[in-house]
Amino acid sequence: MAQRVITHEDILPMPEYAVIRGEKTQEIKQLKRNRRLEVGPHASFYFESYATVWRQIHEMLYIERGGEAQIAAELAAYNPLIPQGQELVATLMFEVDDRLRRERLLQTLGGVEQSVYIRLGNEYINAAAEQDVPRADAQGRASSVHFLHFPFTASQIRAFRALDNQAVLGISHLNYTHMSDIPESVRQALGWDFDEECPGAEPE
Repeated sequence: MAQRVITHEDILPMPEYAVIRGEKTQEIKQLKRNRRLEVGPHASFYFESYATVWRQIHEMLYIERGGEAQIAAELAAYNPLIPQGQELVATLMFEVDDRLRRERLLQTLGGVEQSVYIRLGNEYINAAAEQDVPRADAQGRASSVHFLHFPFTASQIRAFRALDNQAVLGISHLNYTHMSDIPESVRQALGWDFDEECPGAEPE
């Protein structure tokens, strides 16, 4: 059974984390190779897991040095990004190196988080955005970062793991309409995010 929540007991003291930080960075770098997907010229999806969230929490604690008082806030902020067995969870980032070009793009993308989907054959799984903070300002400018949940049924999990059918990740916003096939290597990696006991949904 995959781990679904990070507790206070899972947090290492920062001196201990410092010793293994480089090793963990390399491990997560390798893990993310099959958990990242680009859609169009500017959107990158990073599919989260227990391991990626564990490392992110430790990085926040290591960099910000908030100590014991910071731990509860980081757990509350990042635990919702761990997939809970019937879903995939992704961080969507709009990445444009030039600041002015990035701002011009974001000004046109209000509500973009409501237009993200995974398509399995003719069936659509629409993303649900985290509601922690508004993702567009009063002028309609979108955030550059969005946290998205893709809720799956048991039959959709089976279809996602069956590599002989097509799976597509897409954005259908009026000003950003792009899609990408989800490669076999990514589907195999993400297939482990689902509960193994889901009927008929065993990993390939």
